[in-house]
Amino acid sequence: MNDHELKDLRQVSQFLSGSTLISFTPASAEERYAWLARSLKRFNYYQLTKGDKGTVRTYLRKMTGYSRQQLTRLIAQYKETHWIGRRKRERHRFNQRYTQADILLLAETDQCHQVLSGPATKKLFERGYGVFNDPAYERLAGISVSHLYNLRKSTTYLQKRRHFTKTQRTGVDIGERRKPNPEGQPGYLRVDTVHQGDQDGVKGVYHINAVDEVTQMEVVCAVEKISEQYLLPVLEMFIECLPFKIRGIHTDNGSEYINQRVCQLLQKLLIEFTKSRARHSNDNALVEGKNGAIIRKYMGYIHIPQRHAARINEFYKAYLNPYINYHRPCYFAVTVRDSKGKERKKYPYASMMTPYEKFKSLPNAEGCLKAGVTFDMLEKAAMQQTDLAAAKKMQQARTKLFENICAGGK
Repeated sequence: MNDHELKDLRQVSQFLSGSTLISFTPASAEERYAWLARSLKRFNYYQLTKGDKGTVRTYLRKMTGYSRQQLTRLIAQYKETHWIGRRKRERHRFNQRYTQADILLLAETDQCHQVLSGPATKKLFERGYGVFNDPAYERLAGISVSHLYNLRKSTTYLQKRRHFTKTQRTGVDIGERRKPNPEGQPGYLRVDTVHQGDQDGVKGVYHINAVDEVTQMEVVCAVEKISEQYLLPVLEMFIECLPFKIRGIHTDNGSEYINQRVCQLLQKLLIEFTKSRARHSNDNALVEGKNGAIIRKYMGYIHIPQRHAARINEFYKAYLNPYINYHRPCYFAVTVRDSKGKERKKYPYASMMTPYEKFKSLPNAEGCLKAGVTFDMLEKAAMQQTDLAAAKKMQQARTKLFENICAGGK
């Protein structure tokens, strides 16, 4: 707005009386401050009488939109400094002791020494100045360890180099991290999970596989989701289906197994709980081999929706598990010592037998049976049908199962 025609207070009074509905708002606060300072100077505000000052104030308030209190503060600022604007707040700053050159020297030292600990880095600075008389280390030689870490967080240091550390593992006091030692006794299960694939971001069914380390007797079941809520009934199913007492369970480090609810259940049943060790990929090799030889062989790799878990369990319990344990031969390792004294495992044909036959051949096998189970009952189940008949029934049930799954469960 051009108001240069308003040269005296009479014109200002006429403007105020004839334009009550007119207001002026500058584009920015800086323009408003500049216009206010020019107006005070043009009207020679501090030389006016009290009444004329009131007229100018009314005009300035109308044009700027400021309140009476704010306008008073701005006029006082102009009187003091002959300038109107935002005052910059002065902040207290400590004197900078360590320069940018010191920080760059720290970054170079860390790069060459692969980021030693704070005390070790401080010792390098002291040696650089005290032993090798390098003046570049004069200030850094007296740095504290805590402030050394502060410099490592500075912008200058981070622009020079960035250091990434691996995620630190957190110890979980559930289960013992070691390989189980069954000492030739059945009841030590190796447990693992097999996922039946995703489709369009939807998870498929999960298979839980448990294999006894000594006899290779196996129980497979299916669950909708992999969590402790679904795993607890599965553990109870393992205990129910296997003919011998469960003495130990060995798993990987998945959270579905390593949790308090599973731990409490196993402690209640006096079952030893162990988990795989770091950098020991063979700790759970037996069950992982069975995952491929049994689950992947008979269930494949295609996506199976989770709602079919109950139907798959019926197939496992009635057909697949009996076939595996009573009618499917397995190799069993025999440990021999070579000429150098090193133990090696061999798999002779003579040691091939079904898991049930292996269990029956163990010394004191009768004493390993759980309460209410006898070898007469197991023998009857094993001799109820031939191996070929059991395989045929299992394959027929498997075909029917997949036809039902492909039809959508109708």
